[in-house]
Amino acid sequence: MELKKGFVYLPKSAAHKPIAYLGVSAHEDDIEIMAYDGILKGYYDPKASFAAVVTTDGAGSARSGEYKDYSDEMMKSVRVKEQEAAAELGHYERLFVLNYASKEAKDPGNHDLIDDYKAILQETKPTIVYTHNPADKHPTHLAVVVKLIEAIRELPPDQRPQKVYGCEVWRDLDWMDDEQKVAFDVSKNPQLASDILKVFRSQIVGGKAYDLASIGRRYSNATYAASHAVDAASMVSYAMDLTPLINNPKLSLIAFVEAQIEVFAEEAKAGLKAAGAK
Repeated sequence: MELKKGFVYLPKSAAHKPIAYLGVSAHEDDIEIMAYDGILKGYYDPKASFAAVVTTDGAGSARSGEYKDYSDEMMKSVRVKEQEAAAELGHYERLFVLNYASKEAKDPGNHDLIDDYKAILQETKPTIVYTHNPADKHPTHLAVVVKLIEAIRELPPDQRPQKVYGCEVWRDLDWMDDEQKVAFDVSKNPQLASDILKVFRSQIVGGKAYDLASIGRRYSNATYAASHAVDAASMVSYAMDLTPLINNPKLSLIAFVEAQIEVFAEEAKAGLKAAGAK
């Protein structure tokens, strides 16, 4: 297939199974942080695999230490090689590198990106899609989820995924009501979880310990999931179920997120009132 400006990487470790799980991220390493549930499923499912879409080119990556003098072009090359290494470790079926600049991804009028997403969805036909959650605080992450939802809505209903999940990166989702948030047990293969994040050496050495932070968050989610019960899993990642947004194209994304926040606000107020607060 042809992309507007990117390319498709075919990992040598791919098992050549149909793609059922698709991660769509803004940056290199977002996939490994937010979509480890899908990576695990594809790794172990004998009949289905995982594929990844990375939207931007990595030019704006933070850098220090041995990478502090790297130009944007040099960082782009390093970042894509790291992402390819992660795809090999995770046995991804395919890696779609779209190579948009962040400002292009954030441009509300950029329909080329929406067209790329649509083409990838039609090519891969995933059952489950993992992407950024719409309460994330990173503007490029928000641009990706907005355009991805639009792309899915433009597809005929029979070509849409069955489930779309908005996952944690630049904001946790532990604040969501337990009945509303999706909890993924990602305890399996902690060595892979660590290794697949450590390949992004330019970020870790460059001053961002994403490997420790991401795995620590999963341990934290598991331990703090329930105050009066033993841990049901050792590592958990949370997601927001975005499927209602594709089942109902008229549902406002802003209103959808507001509703989640209102539930949290009411729960917090009720807890304080029950404790005697005025």
